[in-house]
Amino acid sequence: MTAMPTDAQQRELSRSLRGRHLTMISIGGIIGAGLFVSSSTSILAGGPACFISYAITGLLILLVMRMLAEMAMALPAVRSFTEFARAGLGDGAGFVVGWLYWYFWVLVVPVEAIAGAKILKLWLPLPPLPIGLGLMAVMTGVNLMSARSYAEFEFWFASIKVAAILAFIAIASAFAFGWVGPQGTTFANLTAHGGFTPHGWIAVLAAVPTVFFAMTGAEITTIAAAESAEPGRAVARMSSAVIGRILLFYVLSLFLIVSVIPWNSVRSGESPFTLALDAMHVPWAGAIMTVIILTAVLSCMNSAFYVSSRVLFILADRGDAPAWLVRLNRRRVPTGSVLMGALAGFLGILAATEAPQAVFDFLVSSSGALIVFVYMTIAVAQIALRRRLERAGRALPAVRMWLFPWLSYAAIAGMAAVLVAMAFTPSLQQDFKASLVTLAVAIAAYATVKRLRQPRRAASSAA
Repeated sequence: MTAMPTDAQQRELSRSLRGRHLTMISIGGIIGAGLFVSSSTSILAGGPACFISYAITGLLILLVMRMLAEMAMALPAVRSFTEFARAGLGDGAGFVVGWLYWYFWVLVVPVEAIAGAKILKLWLPLPPLPIGLGLMAVMTGVNLMSARSYAEFEFWFASIKVAAILAFIAIASAFAFGWVGPQGTTFANLTAHGGFTPHGWIAVLAAVPTVFFAMTGAEITTIAAAESAEPGRAVARMSSAVIGRILLFYVLSLFLIVSVIPWNSVRSGESPFTLALDAMHVPWAGAIMTVIILTAVLSCMNSAFYVSSRVLFILADRGDAPAWLVRLNRRRVPTGSVLMGALAGFLGILAATEAPQAVFDFLVSSSGALIVFVYMTIAVAQIALRRRLERAGRALPAVRMWLFPWLSYAAIAGMAAVLVAMAFTPSLQQDFKASLVTLAVAIAAYATVKRLRQPRRAASSAA
């Protein structure tokens, strides 16, 4: 006779993701459209030294990933990196971090859908609204099928991005060293147009907040790992590899761009990769980069859809969201959580295309600094968990934070500096203030939920 599954087993996600999926998910999480387009803003702000802004940001993200790896090894049963905040700092931190992280990613879905619609409009004789809604419908279907279907899509999306960047690095290196270019080496561009730091080192540091948001997403692998055979080991393995990918894909490619072309020839909002490819006389450069940018946009949209649904599922499982969101279909997919993400995405597209622009701009601004709040809380939770392990005399995990506690403190200080820079940078002040409002709303929501729960708990205790 077959035993009936327990409630915990009924709420267990699939374990269908393989190592190749997690590898490409971790890469795809790092490489977004921000690298191909938004990097123009960083180049104009920092000049040839802009790649140092990416290196500094990459170091901060490396420290966060190392802390996540330690906690994943110490607490292999935790199914979402947002839940490490709950494990280290209590239910309040888990509630606030979980909802902030969900809100951050659920807003990415319509943003990327709109970006994808604008690109596809070049080839389709339709306005952005129906194209965006069509993209939403496709991604909803993909994420309703299974975790494996999401992972397969992301595997191929990420593979295209990786192949494109590696090809660019190879071509740009040959050109910069003068192996294929008619004018010889081009490294003089690093200093020939106002110097290596034309706006000073302060400008290089000030560019870090903008770069920080472009590079977020490395932690997605910690959520996807929950649907693999060995989540703790998978997270530890991915965290050790993330810095190499950041150095290769971001730092090296940006260094080659400012070596191949004068930094002041870059135009804000236009892909510096396209400009560099044109300078190197690569045929069809514009069309090639348009396809790659579209791939990056769809990849980011796909990942945002997946992450927001899984975080909402975990929140519901912990009692911080409606219980019906926990239900899984026969393929172990949290259907309700996926559909909630789809609803938010559809509403976001309608707000962006049909409502006044100020409405959508405020929504996007209100999530601007949330990822920094989340990362800082995770760092504080890591310190608390490590102290607890040490006080209890328990063996520390095989993967540990380097130079604890000093590098943990350094990571927190670095992210605090990002927030301070946002508060004093005119172009980022609106994002900072709106994000503070979102944080206050999340804290107030937890206080309300906690107050409502107390009478129920008292009644159940009396019974």
